[in-house]
Amino acid sequence: MADESAPMDFEDILMKTGAAAPTLPPLTMPIEEAMRTQRALRRLKPDPVDDALVLHLIEFALKAPTGRNAQNWEFVLVKDYAVKARLARLYRMAWSIYGRIGRRLTASDSKMQRQLEAVQWQVEHFEEIPVLVVACLRGIRPVWPPLVVTSYYGSIYPSVQNLLLAARAVSLGAALITLPLWSIWLVRRALRLPWRVTPCAVVPLGWPMGRYGPTTRRPVGDVVHLDRYGDQPFKTPQLRGSDVT
Repeated sequence: MADESAPMDFEDILMKTGAAAPTLPPLTMPIEEAMRTQRALRRLKPDPVDDALVLHLIEFALKAPTGRNAQNWEFVLVKDYAVKARLARLYRMAWSIYGRIGRRLTASDSKMQRQLEAVQWQVEHFEEIPVLVVACLRGIRPVWPPLVVTSYYGSIYPSVQNLLLAARAVSLGAALITLPLWSIWLVRRALRLPWRVTPCAVVPLGWPMGRYGPTTRRPVGDVVHLDRYGDQPFKTPQLRGSDVT
């Protein structure tokens, strides 16, 4: 007799609901390619994303580790327009302040201005995004000491990164955002979350208007320190004008 308490995977869910197994794109992309080309894609088409595909991606998210192997994730898939609109209002309230400050601080930085424009687009079209994945943790959220707070969130962000990489592998656009969660109380009301479930991150999912591609990052030697901060033996020396021949 099957163990009714055993966790269900993606195929088990399909069997239980009687849904036909969809044709899902295989996740055959090399992990290095996914990591090197993953970027935040915020401009997403309103075209629907199959529930089966989203569940498949979250199954990969669940492969991430959690503290004490508690596996205390909860994921709320927001597809209802009215619920998305409530989160959108919270997002716009936070962005009205954050975005204004960001534009002033980066007025002379064209690259940052383009990034802010992408966020602005997402804010204005939030209700049109087909799926909002709200990643949550079950359990009492600590507020102090800092070490305990850090440990708490350390159980959700590895799974969020797995979700982002899985989305990249099937060419779905995705990004990690937190501004809509500035009021945990209001988000709990919007999503009917019990007080012991805390929303930690939002990942909008949809087919992208743009495309993935190689990203520009600082050289690894610039950010690696050996034994003590400031000792950077792997850093490439900067050439002086007199050194160039």
